[in-house]
Amino acid sequence: MSRKTQDKMKNSKELRTWLDDFKLSHPLIIAGPCSAETEEQVVKIAHELKDSDVSIYRAGIWKPRTRPGSFEGVGAVGLKWLQKAKAETGLLMATEVANVAHVQQALEHDIDVLWIGARTTVNPFAVQEIADALKNTDKIVLVKNPVNPDLALWLGGIERLYNAGIKKLGVIHRGFSTYEKTKYRNIPEWQLAIELQNRFPDLPIICDPSHITGKREMIQEVSQQALDLNYDGLIIETHNDPDNAWSDAEQQVTPEKLKEIFKNLKVRKETEDGSDYNQRLDRLRLDIDEYDAKILEILGKRMKVADKIGALKKEKNVAVLQNKRWNEILGKMILEGEEKGLSEEFILKIFKAIHQESISHQEKIING
Repeated sequence: MSRKTQDKMKNSKELRTWLDDFKLSHPLIIAGPCSAETEEQVVKIAHELKDSDVSIYRAGIWKPRTRPGSFEGVGAVGLKWLQKAKAETGLLMATEVANVAHVQQALEHDIDVLWIGARTTVNPFAVQEIADALKNTDKIVLVKNPVNPDLALWLGGIERLYNAGIKKLGVIHRGFSTYEKTKYRNIPEWQLAIELQNRFPDLPIICDPSHITGKREMIQEVSQQALDLNYDGLIIETHNDPDNAWSDAEQQVTPEKLKEIFKNLKVRKETEDGSDYNQRLDRLRLDIDEYDAKILEILGKRMKVADKIGALKKEKNVAVLQNKRWNEILGKMILEGEEKGLSEEFILKIFKAIHQESISHQEKIING
């Protein structure tokens, strides 16, 4: 049986041609309600966003909910409302597609931008079917990160679309699910998105602060973080009456608030050519390199102590995991970290990783 080989996706300036074609002096902004609710609502919000930095209007037509019984979208009738909003405002229209039927109906109604949601990205079969249905389309197609922090799965979705001849591609970073209680609805895991940027620096990346935060009060903060990391744009849920929205009410902002956010956001320069800046930056980076080396040296010494503890536990036939001791360490480190200006979230991540490495060292010795 012959196996069809496909070209591997490579970074190229052509990946961002569609974004450059907007000729924007500011980041790309996609905004609109979480869900299209009525024709009046869709058109009204579009008009309120028309004379702003918004280039693309978003509205969910089909809403894949976690559990049945919740509002699951108005369905294909909403596509006609988007057509009307486009005709009256000139804004490009965007909606989520989760299967081939959605794709076909969105294309029939000439929707300009389609995005694949987090629940769909996790399923390579579904993404491949969507890619096949969109083969060689000239529509803009955006891929949200999968629900869990899996870079390979995210890249796989993009590559399936790329291999289907889709040229106008981009990604949406909407955060990742976690069982841990944090201030976010979906934790950002910025480092994973940065790794994607490192692999494909010309692939447009858009931040979704609405789904990362789950709270309208945090939209500005997370939007600024994204722009500080050189993201290309933002997708922000916007509703004329957010408190009474049919879905995700707490994370939507009014058009007026959205415009206020635009005014307060600071777009950073990607770099600075001045010699004074570069000299000072080089000196500071040398300091970072030196501290990083010291951190690795200390971690290495810590693991040698963990090895000795493992040997002692093996000698006395004691279990590796000691929850009481671990909880005492974690509580102490959180308090000491706060005194040093380190967030609880950061302390939890770093010491859980250190603890897991210590357990692995001890297990090797006990079972060796």
